[in-house]
Amino acid sequence: MALHTQQSLSGFIASEPQRSVTENGDTRFYVRVGQPHFRREDNGDFTVLEPSFHDLVAYRATADRALTRFAKGDSFVAEGNVRTFQVERDGDAIEREEFVAKKIGHDLARTNYDVDRARRPAASAERDAPANQEVISQTEPARVGSALLGM
Repeated sequence: MALHTQQSLSGFIASEPQRSVTENGDTRFYVRVGQPHFRREDNGDFTVLEPSFHDLVAYRATADRALTRFAKGDSFVAEGNVRTFQVERDGDAIEREEFVAKKIGHDLARTNYDVDRARRPAASAERDAPANQEVISQTEPARVGSALLGM
């Protein structure tokens, strides 16, 4: 079976999350996000450049969860796609784009957090998937290079 991939986006939440409702009654999550940029110098050092800013949206259950879990300043990783659209401003059609996140979570490399492994109702696809992943207990310390971490 082929590996399924989508576009990804990582960065930081640059604005306060906003909730709205679509014409269909679906929850919509909206934030401005920043992407840090760096330039590698000839000596191997990195120079920090100005971040770029973009729109990110999510809908339905993903939006509901994002609204309760994300705040301005949080680092994130998202999977989804870029949607391009036109808006009219001062009589001119302007092309805009936004990242539509189908999945979004905190960036593990930049965020400290605790995992709540309490069971929640699974979607039918998750329920039917084979349960062959090993779960690391929160009470057992992770060992670098151990089988628990898949190394």
